[in-house]
Amino acid sequence: MPSRDLGATKKFFGDLFGWKFVDYGPDYASFDDGRMAGGFYAASKTAGTEEGGALIVFYHTDLAGVMAEVKKLGGEIVREIFEFPGGRRFHFRAPGSGEFAVWSEK
Repeated sequence: MPSRDLGATKKFFGDLFGWKFVDYGPDYASFDDGRMAGGFYAASKTAGTEEGGALIVFYHTDLAGVMAEVKKLGGEIVREIFEFPGGRRFHFRAPGSGEFAVWSEK
C-alpha cells in the first residue's frame, strides 16, 4: 500500500492495531500480525475510493472505539459510521497514506 510518509503510517497502524514492522530499506516496510500480512511503500501518491482505488477494510467488534482511536491518532474520518447490508462501517485516511475502512456486524 502506498504512503507519502512511511514513518507516520507505520506509527499510526502500529498504535492502532499493534502491528510491528520490518523495514526492507528506506522505502518499504512489512507487517504480519499472525492473521494478516502486508506492507507499505514510499510513494508520492495514495488513493481513495473517489480516485478509484481499492478499499482495504479491516474488521473490529468495537467500531465506535476504533473510530475514536483513529481520530486520536491523527487519522481523518472520510465517512462517518453508516449501515450497509451485513453490518456497519466507517472510512478514514491514515496519516501519510490512503483510504481504509473498518467494519463490524450490526
